[in-house]
Amino acid sequence: MSSAGIQRHGPRTLAVSQRISGRGGKATARFVGRRLLFARVQKNGGVLTYVYRVTKYDPADRDEYGHYVGTEDIVSDHGEVEAASLQAVAEFARDTAVDHLAVREPGVPSLAHFGVESAMDCFGLDGLFPDDLAGFYDGAEVALDVALELVRIMLRGSGAWCRLEVEDTFAVHVGWDQYLYISSSRPCEKALARARGLGLFPERIAVSPYAFEDEEEGVQRPADDEFWFDLLRAVATGRAGILEETYLDGASRWHLLTREAIEAVRAGLAPRARLEVWPPLSGDIDAVLGNLPEDGLVEGVWQDKNGHIHSAIADEDEFPELSALISSASGAALLSVYAGERAPLCTAVMPDNDGVLRARWRTEPTPNDQDWALRHSQA
Repeated sequence: MSSAGIQRHGPRTLAVSQRISGRGGKATARFVGRRLLFARVQKNGGVLTYVYRVTKYDPADRDEYGHYVGTEDIVSDHGEVEAASLQAVAEFARDTAVDHLAVREPGVPSLAHFGVESAMDCFGLDGLFPDDLAGFYDGAEVALDVALELVRIMLRGSGAWCRLEVEDTFAVHVGWDQYLYISSSRPCEKALARARGLGLFPERIAVSPYAFEDEEEGVQRPADDEFWFDLLRAVATGRAGILEETYLDGASRWHLLTREAIEAVRAGLAPRARLEVWPPLSGDIDAVLGNLPEDGLVEGVWQDKNGHIHSAIADEDEFPELSALISSASGAALLSVYAGERAPLCTAVMPDNDGVLRARWRTEPTPNDQDWALRHSQA
């Protein structure tokens, strides 16, 4: 029985997909990337010495608060200025002796799009990676020319987003309105001069507002051998039945868990994916549909007659369409999308092949996760 699932940003997504802090309004997007990312500052030990904000905006055209009040457009020109920005990134990389960078915390827009330009097909990633989105994952190492194409995509605000970094050496972050943040372990004096010669304005700042900091407390559980042993036991006893794999911010897929298929599911997960484990789907479809709320957002998850797992986020206007999709399912569940109400059985993050957990993103710990952390702290 297949464990393949529809990606959260695919055509089956009826509305948008976000964990919402309250019920005061509809969600806008689940994508946590350039447009919605909260500014985070690295801990002192992780800040690179030389950090520059590189833009096309003349500092002379800023007001007393530092806000730009000039006439430059906030979108990419797809021409000389964009090319100058990419050349500047290349110059800083070369000054730092960097020719490969790691993709960190990658994301793609969900159905709701926040760029100022139309969304690209395949989020602009088509042709950049051997297996399209399969090659775009946290920790993927890319050559400088590929990194520059990723910067182009982010400058246009029409596709994927990620941080591009070499640990303790170099980082490139793209923010709102064509703002580039380039950090280096070296002063990059030649690159600074070259950027100015290209008509850009590099300004030294203390830290990139898009630098990552792990603000979560506690220990993140890895999806290691112990996790999979516990999961197999939960599946065998009927407590666990489906698994959500968030392989990018804004993109996830669902897998059916059985004793026979669990190893195949594990082998097919994306590097550093975040995992949520849920109880089995209910075969009482009428009861599931009877639990649709009067209003608000809900996520429907269902198994079709071919064994495939699908999901969709819907609000009250789309409940009839969601009901039609679920009505012929062999199993289904309705899950809350609201923070504090969404309660998987347990969560984990995939470690690297050597068993080390290098992913910086975290899952929301469940009581089961907290019990695991307590047991390991006492071991």
